[in-house]
Amino acid sequence: MKKLLLLTTGGTIASVSGANGLIPGITDAEIAGYLLEQNLGCTIESKALMEIDSTNMQPECWVRIAEAIYESYCDYDGFVITHGTDTMGYTAAALSYMLQNIAKPVVMTGSQVPIHYDNTDAGKNLVDAVRFASEDIGGVFLVFDGKAIHGTRAVKVRTRSYHAFESINHPYAAFIEEGEIRYNKSVSLLRGDAEMKLEVSLCPDVFLLKLHPGTKPELFDFLRCHYRGVIIEGFGLGGVPNQGRSLVRKIIELLQSGVAVVMTTQCLEEGEDRTLYEVGRLAAGELIISSKDMNTEAIVPKLMWALGKTDDLGEVKRMMEMPIADDITIH
Repeated sequence: MKKLLLLTTGGTIASVSGANGLIPGITDAEIAGYLLEQNLGCTIESKALMEIDSTNMQPECWVRIAEAIYESYCDYDGFVITHGTDTMGYTAAALSYMLQNIAKPVVMTGSQVPIHYDNTDAGKNLVDAVRFASEDIGGVFLVFDGKAIHGTRAVKVRTRSYHAFESINHPYAAFIEEGEIRYNKSVSLLRGDAEMKLEVSLCPDVFLLKLHPGTKPELFDFLRCHYRGVIIEGFGLGGVPNQGRSLVRKIIELLQSGVAVVMTTQCLEEGEDRTLYEVGRLAAGELIISSKDMNTEAIVPKLMWALGKTDDLGEVKRMMEMPIADDITIH
């Protein structure tokens, strides 16, 4: 019989009506009690890590979650984390970087409707998450609406619907239907034999800039003085204006000042490629980091993770462009 640890952080799934709207208020014991009633064939213990709306999730909270898993790693076969949906994609990606070589399942889930409401999706998501966390696989996943998504590929694309998340630029890891798990055979889910490592040194001094027609170049002077990393969401394949309010020179100045620069696209699917158009190539310096087909929710914590390790821009570029936790094999 598998032994799982349920870690709760708050979110909609644990919310109750407050004076100013929904607010987390349901305990970890109550959520664990619901699961125990389902007779899922595993032992479940629970621990509350925090009780917050995921809008208030911070990089320091990611560290607390990662440390809790690491400290309990030898005592459990798998982990389920309940979390608000709004920033769940960021947390799932962050854990993928901080929990290196993990050979057990870490499964994040939540709901669009609180667990005590009649029309809630919490029950199904919780049960599916427990079933997936009981599998002989390794890695960080997000389980929601009957789908399992790699932690670095999950993006919330709908604000109200039960099918809130999509797997961007990567196949779903598995589908969970009527209690049965159907793996995507084109995806591998690795359980390696390397020692699991905890790497939680993060630098939160990262800024995400979405360009729009008319973005002022002067903004970059502020970013250069206050941030160690800047992620630029360019147009299309990653284009940057080079006429009128040109931003090319300002991007070069960021690099010259030791600020890491990641170029990505505002488009959700198919990634960036700055080699096709002049507006991309002019902003393609040697140290500029290519995001390729990574989503923003994965880029932000990965840059914080890389900058937490080194100030060397070449090394940051190497780590950012190195694939981590995307390609994983059923054991």
